[in-house]
Amino acid sequence: MDSQVQIDPIGYLSLELRKDTGAHYTPLILANFVAAEISNQIDQTINRKIRILDPATGDGELLLALLRKLSSLNNSSDLEVFGFDTDSNAIRTASKRIKSEFPNIPVLFYNEDFLEYAIRYGRNDLFTPEIEKFDIVIANPPYVRTQVLGAKGAKRIANLFNLSGRVDLYHAFLLGIAMILKPNGVTGIITSNRFMTTKSGASVRSAIINEYKILHLWDLGDTQLFEAAVLPSVLLLERKNGIEKYHIPGFTSIYTTSAKEIYREVTNVIDALNYPGIVKTETGQTYDVKVGVLDHGQMADGIWRISTLNLEKSLSRVKANSFCTFGNLGKIRVGIKTTADKVFIRSDWNTIPADERPELLFPLITHHSARRYRMIGASKPLFILYPHTVIDGKRTTVDISKYPKTEKYLNENKSILEARDYLISSGRKWFEIWVPQNPDFWIKPKLIFRDISEKPTFWIDLDGGIVNGDCYWLVCEKPGGDELLWLALAIGNSTFIEWFYDNSFNNKLYSGRRRFMTQYVEKFPLPNPNTDICKKIINLTKKAYEMVESNELTAITDELDRLIWKAFGLSVEEIFR
Repeated sequence: MDSQVQIDPIGYLSLELRKDTGAHYTPLILANFVAAEISNQIDQTINRKIRILDPATGDGELLLALLRKLSSLNNSSDLEVFGFDTDSNAIRTASKRIKSEFPNIPVLFYNEDFLEYAIRYGRNDLFTPEIEKFDIVIANPPYVRTQVLGAKGAKRIANLFNLSGRVDLYHAFLLGIAMILKPNGVTGIITSNRFMTTKSGASVRSAIINEYKILHLWDLGDTQLFEAAVLPSVLLLERKNGIEKYHIPGFTSIYTTSAKEIYREVTNVIDALNYPGIVKTETGQTYDVKVGVLDHGQMADGIWRISTLNLEKSLSRVKANSFCTFGNLGKIRVGIKTTADKVFIRSDWNTIPADERPELLFPLITHHSARRYRMIGASKPLFILYPHTVIDGKRTTVDISKYPKTEKYLNENKSILEARDYLISSGRKWFEIWVPQNPDFWIKPKLIFRDISEKPTFWIDLDGGIVNGDCYWLVCEKPGGDELLWLALAIGNSTFIEWFYDNSFNNKLYSGRRRFMTQYVEKFPLPNPNTDICKKIINLTKKAYEMVESNELTAITDELDRLIWKAFGLSVEEIFR
């Protein structure tokens, strides 16, 4: 907080309310960083008024930081400040702070929704009133996801800004800012990094590339600059003017690391951004800082990731040594969803007398079973009542009249099951599981993995278990499927795949956790299974499965790691030297 104005700018907002509204106000260290990057782009010879906007003003920290930077430049420009916020208390706080420090700068705040303003005045058509657009926009838009916006609110925003998928409010702000920014105008935007890699962010990525020249972006990862669990990024953008020269955007990322060899000690996270390599801050936290350029593939809506010359050489070698991907083996599916777990899933079926216990009980695999190679055996295993089968190649429900104990149990719970109106209205039978998947696949060997974990956790089920909706799974549908599945198991649990994931998808959560979901795992590469090295990998993986609780497992997995890197034409020493 600036020492000249002693105000508690967010004291009137509880943490819970800030989460609901997305009002995560900007820390001073980050505000100063964004302001400095914007001011570095401003032509100091400009001799006219510079119109500055913050579309989500909050406590005014961003505007103050920018005004301090711009007022120190050696030019004769005048400054005009504008701001929007739907919170009148925030506006009063921001206004008081700015007027106290910069009494001669004109300030005009609007207690209204910036997005409404952008739609009203930002469209380029004959029916839109003309406004003078802005030279600089500095912003930390609210992060409000679809489930908070509500279905109607999300749909309206998606329609207004031509967005698709799961819309977050900050998606609309990114596009709304483009609508009111002058050609060659500059904006610095603090936002969640999620849009860079998710399917729901594809339309936003495409729109940014179409509307802006990307000057630089910073993925601030799990640096915990905000109180809330937001993984922030900073975008430095210039509004296109139609005659842009070819430009490759710079990209810097920073994430926590457990690496022991420290390249440099720095003051703080922002200072660390200047030093590629492993750095340690004064607080004792260690980070891996990478500096390169933005790569989004051949498509405007492609995943955004950092690229360096050495990284591209390594990834090219992986591609050259790849036989296929996990997605080529078969469709990656999420597990079953009953929408009535208390009826279908239990660990106490044995409390029902044997002569009354339903016949259609099968073991259920959940994330609690997760362990590399072979799942953990639970002391109280879960079983699921699964009333589905396949007849003549088509999934259907069983004839429960042939299973009297199952029929009796389901009828005892009929009122609960019939309350699932969405199932009944879709023409399904009242005792069905909402998402049963393919019953024929359960008996086959399955590669299973959990969604969120620090380390990839893949295991094989050979016992015909049914996978719950908290895990993903894969049945190999290619010839030679069993051997390919064992090879995939080895690759999925390797340090190689951690490196490949981090450098191909650029999507980490807090504390180094990763999302192992379909859109990423389906792109995991497999080397040629017919080579001698891969045959050795497959045999060792089967041994790891059998000896998962043995003291020899570490030696086996270390050897697997070495062989996997070699199968892709790489080595750990080469990558991490």
